[in-house]
Amino acid sequence: MKNAVQKVKSTGNDKILLTERGFSFGYNNLVVDFRSLEIMKRLDCGVVFDATHSVQLPGGEGNRSGGQREFITPLARAAVSVGVHGLFMEVHDRPEQALSDGPNACRLDQLEPLLTKLIQLDRIAKES
Repeated sequence: MKNAVQKVKSTGNDKILLTERGFSFGYNNLVVDFRSLEIMKRLDCGVVFDATHSVQLPGGEGNRSGGQREFITPLARAAVSVGVHGLFMEVHDRPEQALSDGPNACRLDQLEPLLTKLIQLDRIAKES
């Protein structure tokens, strides 16, 4: 990302957000290397963690993507704990009926309690 950041900055734009959203590993699996969050923070840019794309299983349901939403909370907690600047999450009130990204979407009724915990972790992480 260092070269990409330098290229963007060369245009006079220093308002850059970098996003970690998982990397294809084998078939139907995305993996997050949490070292990347620290590495991207060193590039003097905002770092955003995509907590729902990171649990997507591309092609995991044969003819469409699947997901493992049960891992949204632990991955979001881990990212916030290392001091990311923001989170991105797909949220839906009925993920089973969503036209896109349903299997890896956070349920709307679980969002408020999750954000409450994440705000607490964010305060602790940024005090350190």
